[in-house]
Amino acid sequence: MRHPPHLPHVRHLFRLLLGAVLTTAGIVVGPVAPAAGSAPVCTVEYSAVSQWDGGFQGAVTLTNLGPSMGSWDLKFAPPGYGTVTRGWNARWSQSGRAVTAANETWNATLATGASVTAGFLVSGSGAAAGSPPATFTLNGTSCDTDPGPDPTDPPDPTAGPPVLKVTGNKLVDESGATRRMLGVNRSGGEFMCVQGHGIFDGPVDDASVRAIADWKANTVRIPLNEECWLGLDNIDPRYAGTHYVNAVKDLVQRVRDHGMTPMVELRWSWGQYTGDSAGCSDVHASCQKPMPDARYTPDFWSSVASTFKDDATVVFDLFNEPYPDRATPTPDQAWTCWRDGGTCPGIGYEVAGMQDLVDAVRATGAGNLILAGGLAYSNDLGQWLRHRPLDPAGNLAAAWHVYNFNVCANEDCWNSTLAPVAAEVPLVAGEIGENTCSHNFTDRVMRWSDDRGLSYLGWTWNTWDCSSGPSLISDYEGTPTPYGIGLRDHLRALDS
Repeated sequence: MRHPPHLPHVRHLFRLLLGAVLTTAGIVVGPVAPAAGSAPVCTVEYSAVSQWDGGFQGAVTLTNLGPSMGSWDLKFAPPGYGTVTRGWNARWSQSGRAVTAANETWNATLATGASVTAGFLVSGSGAAAGSPPATFTLNGTSCDTDPGPDPTDPPDPTAGPPVLKVTGNKLVDESGATRRMLGVNRSGGEFMCVQGHGIFDGPVDDASVRAIADWKANTVRIPLNEECWLGLDNIDPRYAGTHYVNAVKDLVQRVRDHGMTPMVELRWSWGQYTGDSAGCSDVHASCQKPMPDARYTPDFWSSVASTFKDDATVVFDLFNEPYPDRATPTPDQAWTCWRDGGTCPGIGYEVAGMQDLVDAVRATGAGNLILAGGLAYSNDLGQWLRHRPLDPAGNLAAAWHVYNFNVCANEDCWNSTLAPVAAEVPLVAGEIGENTCSHNFTDRVMRWSDDRGLSYLGWTWNTWDCSSGPSLISDYEGTPTPYGIGLRDHLRALDS
């Protein structure tokens, strides 16, 4: 899915995540017991998501264990000394050290057992993430500060994700059992850093990742930005280089801890392109380019592969949505550019071809599964088999994307152009979606894929407008949009 070169949804400007990620475990504050024999009132989970000099980002997840309420306010004193400068999902105020998060109109009702997560930024010379606040009060009732069980304790390692390997046209695990990757995309890491807003769009703490697993997803695809990963000078240093890499590593680990396969993919890259279908005129990595660049992308994949080569459960998706076909005069030239790179007609920078990127990954010794998407924003795999890169590890699969507005968006096209590819190599739909706020189209995609044992991932686990995103969720607790209901219910039915 393509993003405009600005933050995609204006109504989320106040959900910006700032700071280089220094993740700490979420801590549950135990149930409230206002008087002996009284029923518990609430639990509160506090997370310090990011830390930087003179500031940090925190989040609180409040769960109502008492009667349903039509309004709520949560009071506490944040750790360290500082001032709350911004917040989201609540109306934030501060008097001295006392902070209040009061409901917005759209989340005022909190039913019994319901949860709400609100985030905040603190700045000041004494601001530090520290340990959780000593007390919380919900509508004036104090929460017990004795910690309950830690929800971030990793699950039994035997339930972790498999190491995936290509065997014929199937993905198999260590035991030889056939596997499919079924899950979601988690957008944000491609655009927040280059726009100077942070690293991720919305929370990526344990609770938010657990919500993905609750849909019975087994894979999470994480888009990346090569300039942010490499720490180039045009990126705010708070969100670049080591800070960015560590944030991605932390998210990958949380995905693994919940038994899901992490997939990292390159989305936004360097190189100026102003031709047909250009997403921006910027030389920097601020939009989707037609092809990866030879200047930085091989170094990017060499670094990513070196980072994760000792964890073979991590999957590498080489480049999100190539579209050299929009720049070059003929399909043959486009496919040659796709595989071999170099000087490509219509593209003003030297291109890194898919073979260059496979070579960069394998040169590190990484044997991880690699995906390579085709032309037309990964919707066209017509010549994928003829131009497939050579992989010395024999662990390469084909990737495709399909939306209701694509050219190849019906069963006749899928049968004629995709089925032949799927007959020879594993085929993974890295993105499926529709811009209707419904799920009629994705239902068709999933049925067609299920009949052939193929993999697919829904776009996207972000709280955007489902008609323009499209977005699977309306909050990071995993409440589905009308569009997201289709994927959630389908994944749960497959798991039953």
